[in-house]
Amino acid sequence: MDLQTLKTELCDICHRMYQNGWVAANDGNVSALTDDNTVLCTPSGVSKRDVTPQMLLITDRDGNIIEGCRKVSTELAMHLRCYAERPDIRAVVHAHPPMSTTFAVANKPLDDYACIETILTFGTVPVAPYAVPGTDQVPESIAPFITNHDAILLRAHGALTVGCDLITAYYRMETLEQFARITLYSKLLGGAEELSRPQVEELIERRSKFYHMPGVHPGYEK
Repeated sequence: MDLQTLKTELCDICHRMYQNGWVAANDGNVSALTDDNTVLCTPSGVSKRDVTPQMLLITDRDGNIIEGCRKVSTELAMHLRCYAERPDIRAVVHAHPPMSTTFAVANKPLDDYACIETILTFGTVPVAPYAVPGTDQVPESIAPFITNHDAILLRAHGALTVGCDLITAYYRMETLEQFARITLYSKLLGGAEELSRPQVEELIERRSKFYHMPGVHPGYEK
């Protein structure tokens, strides 16, 4: 994908996030790797509703600005850690979707194996330990989880999803929020009824075969 197209797609993702109510004011940040392995990212202090291609920044893998005159997001280090830990990650989305963030502030992982779509998409979703925003605590808090998870709840903060491209990372955030909503509603009915171990293992096998993702998730080892 050429750089201008990537910039347009990243802005579209930002606008969708705002329209979905996943961010308020200047919340959230989005990044993607360019073809030359630099990082295209949203600036600090701008509503995702108002982001334009001209506002975006390009940095190196250490966070040094190569292009752009705005300030980088204080959470860029979290994005850079994702790229450093897994070469398959090419895009990162961080937002505060209400249902998912409800589980994050309650320190409750989304770890029920009760919904087929979420098992196929990303399995369980852990909660990373509390970290002060804008500090090295944030990338350190996600490091133990990002190797095996494509979605992470950030304690008392929000949510993080990753993908091989921007639309995949965005759709995982969409699925995560749906997962959180279904889980919360199911609790009103007494809680979700989990699938049997053989049923889960069959889905995990299909995930590995058809989605080219890990066949076993932490929290449900064979």
